[in-house]
Amino acid sequence: MTTTKELKLQAIAEFKTSDGDTGSSAVQIAILTKRINHLTEHMRGKTKDYASRRGLLRMVSRRRSLLDYVRRHDPQSYLDLIGRLGIRK
Repeated sequence: MTTTKELKLQAIAEFKTSDGDTGSSAVQIAILTKRINHLTEHMRGKTKDYASRRGLLRMVSRRRSLLDYVRRHDPQSYLDLIGRLGIRK
């Protein structure tokens, strides 16, 4: 598995809207999705790791809030984003 830094750089490169874009909603959602997927794999083997479970739930909640923001402001971008990330909704 790649390191978290590599995952983050990959997500930024894939979802950035311009050079130097590291904080737009789409990039933040992509980074959170990569981290959520990585942590989900960890949780499959370590079911009693409650601290990681709490962090995972916080990340999912944060991503949901950002997705709601994007849906309110640009519905077409929201649909494109969840399609590219493979998020169900």
